[in-house]
Amino acid sequence: MGEALQQQLAYVGYGLYLLLIIAGGLAAVMSTSLVRALMGLILTLFGVAGMFLLMNAPFLAFMQILIYVGAVSVLIFFAIMLTKTPEGEAGAENMLEWIGMRAGLAVLAALTPAIIMATLIVKKAPAALALKPEVTLAQLGEFLTGPFVLAFELISVVLLAAMAGAVVLGFERRKGK
Repeated sequence: MGEALQQQLAYVGYGLYLLLIIAGGLAAVMSTSLVRALMGLILTLFGVAGMFLLMNAPFLAFMQILIYVGAVSVLIFFAIMLTKTPEGEAGAENMLEWIGMRAGLAVLAALTPAIIMATLIVKKAPAALALKPEVTLAQLGEFLTGPFVLAFELISVVLLAAMAGAVVLGFERRKGK
């Protein structure tokens, strides 16, 4: 495949992943339902994984999907389901009143860094270089499971504690009925 065509496909992929990120972010911010906001977050995280693929980092893309989309999103979903108030989500009426302001702030928050980065990229864009990876995945795995194995175990304990806390809160609310 020609280099020019490959560059054009990279731009198209970048645009698609950028649209996923912005649409997911807007869905997360604008939604009046926590579950729909979580779906927007998941869409955004998939877009970020796509950006990792564009940067030729498939391992990071896989970890993004596995850890954030898989584990953290499921944990947030269980927390939402277990702690939801019986009469629905509180403040849904007030959220509808602020939708215009929230939309403006969301667009401003999304466009400000994009405009700054686009200006810097256009003015000072370095030529892309194909670099060989200096660290293989096997070396990275050995390094992380060697001296940092305790950190990985503690992360799983923190996630377990958060899940247990959500279950306890859910049961306490049901007992209070």
